[in-house]
Amino acid sequence: MQEIIQVALIDRHQLFREGIKLILEANELFHIVAEGEQYGTLPEASSFIDVDIILMDVNILMENKEKIKEIIEHQDTKIIVLANQGEESIVTEAIKIGVHGFLMKEMDKLSFVQAIQIVKDGDAYIHPNATHNLVEDYRKLISEEKNGKVEASFERPYHLYTKRECEILQLLTDGQTNRKIAETLSISEKTVKNHVSSLFKKMQVNDRTQAVVTAIRNNWVQL
Repeated sequence: MQEIIQVALIDRHQLFREGIKLILEANELFHIVAEGEQYGTLPEASSFIDVDIILMDVNILMENKEKIKEIIEHQDTKIIVLANQGEESIVTEAIKIGVHGFLMKEMDKLSFVQAIQIVKDGDAYIHPNATHNLVEDYRKLISEEKNGKVEASFERPYHLYTKRECEILQLLTDGQTNRKIAETLSISEKTVKNHVSSLFKKMQVNDRTQAVVTAIRNNWVQL
């Protein structure tokens, strides 16, 4: 029997909260232990041992950055932020604060539930829509660090992955969707999904953000 995931939900929009509650409470793996429209709704720090996941609107996160950092530093509680379309640019700042997940409020129910479970199991989850912003910020950081120096070379990891997987890894870094990758490589979208799944398994990552960051850190892709 799986352990019940204790969830606190903080969002200013009551209808949205009610919708999330209906989704999670319909699943026997989740239990809402606290919910409200502001940070103060959360239990006292000493009670966080009873909270596995905090789902929090990204704007509330930004207004309470230091308090959230304190939770992350001293508690096992995982923080997942919820953002609207157009707020993807906040992803890098949210990750710097230390959040464990960045989800979009427009995502489907199944993906939403799976993302929470992934974070509960100890992995990070960044919604694909926010990946492009994260990569672009990473590129800017690298550019600033180079400070005018000759651009570092990259080397495809052909010793680890197939040529096609390396091509797809580059296109993921370029921010292309599965459909766009299929068009670029003149293959079916189903074939792309199979290659991506195989690539993630070999890289031991759960999503394209983790794959892209790993590739950039190892100089496997061209920026």
